[in-house]
Amino acid sequence: MRSYLAEFLSDPRVVRLPRFVWLPILHGVVLRKRPALSAAKYAAIWTHEGSPLAVHTRRQAAALQILLADTKVEYAMRYGEPSLAAARVRLPEARVVPLYPQYSNATTGSIIDVMGPGQQIVMQYYDHPAYIEALAASVRRHWQAHGRGAKLLMSFHGLPRRGGALYAGQCYGTSKLLADKLQLGAGEWMTTFQSRFGFAEWLQPYTAPTLVSLAQQKVERVDVICPGFVADCLETLEEIGIEARRAYVTAGGREFHLIPCLNESPEWMAALAAIASS
Repeated sequence: MRSYLAEFLSDPRVVRLPRFVWLPILHGVVLRKRPALSAAKYAAIWTHEGSPLAVHTRRQAAALQILLADTKVEYAMRYGEPSLAAARVRLPEARVVPLYPQYSNATTGSIIDVMGPGQQIVMQYYDHPAYIEALAASVRRHWQAHGRGAKLLMSFHGLPRRGGALYAGQCYGTSKLLADKLQLGAGEWMTTFQSRFGFAEWLQPYTAPTLVSLAQQKVERVDVICPGFVADCLETLEEIGIEARRAYVTAGGREFHLIPCLNESPEWMAALAAIASS
């Protein structure tokens, strides 16, 4: 956990403070405390197969390989193993499909840094019709099985507000397209941002305070989907499924439904094949 966090939080795309300011804080404070805290969070969502993100990513790659039978499919992680840097050496002419539908410097931009200029990289697909349809199918499937709440909250990973305009615009674009696909009225859905880090102002509205406010407004059921994550992971299962749920229920909310990520759904695998081939 410590080595993963050190790699992740050392990336200047992720933490944009000057290195001479940030690195002493990272190694002197953050990496002394955060690994134990993160380990406890991972323990709450761990499965018998391992990390949910790793499990779903492996399954997605295997399913995509079946759909793209004539193309070699491999997966890599930007931080940790299997490493993206090693994949670059092994597959220098590969087409790279980041599993980040909305572009940001901290995600897709960091992949570009590793892969280098000239690499074929899908920059974003936040508005791809097949991706939107896959999201809509996931919501419909959940509603068919569990009923439907009064409010659909679409929670995206947050970024510092400064420099986050392009990313925020794409998140709102995805939300509007999904709402239109589901034929939702203006008061039936909203967009929020999660996963704040540090003391800077991040993109708003923030997810957890919004859920508390909805509970206080007597919205008795809320359905939450995380369109920016195509596989369930710590940010969806623990941050939203456990922490945000607790905040909502503690504030008086009654029913909290976390709609699963796209994971290996047939609609998403068909969408990913189309995106990878376009």
